[in-house]
Amino acid sequence: MPMAQMPSAEQLKHLLEGPVGQPFVMVNLIRFKPVADGSDGKVSGAESYQRYGGPMQKIIGSIGGRLLWSGFVDSVVIGEPDDDEIVQMVALVEYPSREAFVTMLQDPRLAEIGGFRMAGLDGQWLFASTQGYPPRTV
Repeated sequence: MPMAQMPSAEQLKHLLEGPVGQPFVMVNLIRFKPVADGSDGKVSGAESYQRYGGPMQKIIGSIGGRLLWSGFVDSVVIGEPDDDEIVQMVALVEYPSREAFVTMLQDPRLAEIGGFRMAGLDGQWLFASTQGYPPRTV
């Protein structure tokens, strides 16, 4: 199954059902391709994603968001995932609101850099989290 490039309409609907006008943190779990698509073996998936990540931080900043933390996973402490389930990078990004995040998705600059993201990613999972907000069924 091909990886989704953008959230579905249903996923955005669920996102917008969360607290209105409150900051939230997007937990990004990322897995890279060994070699980026279209690079003739010259660029790793992680390198291609970095070409997306720098400009993306500027876009996030333009709506009042910020990268809180990112790092590479160096060990699995609990659980025994299969090799194709191991996440290689985690990033925590704070957004001023869910509405700002959805507005950002329409920024034309995303189309300019999105190819680097898709060429490098083997998988990505995004989880919106709000401090103090009661858990709900996803």
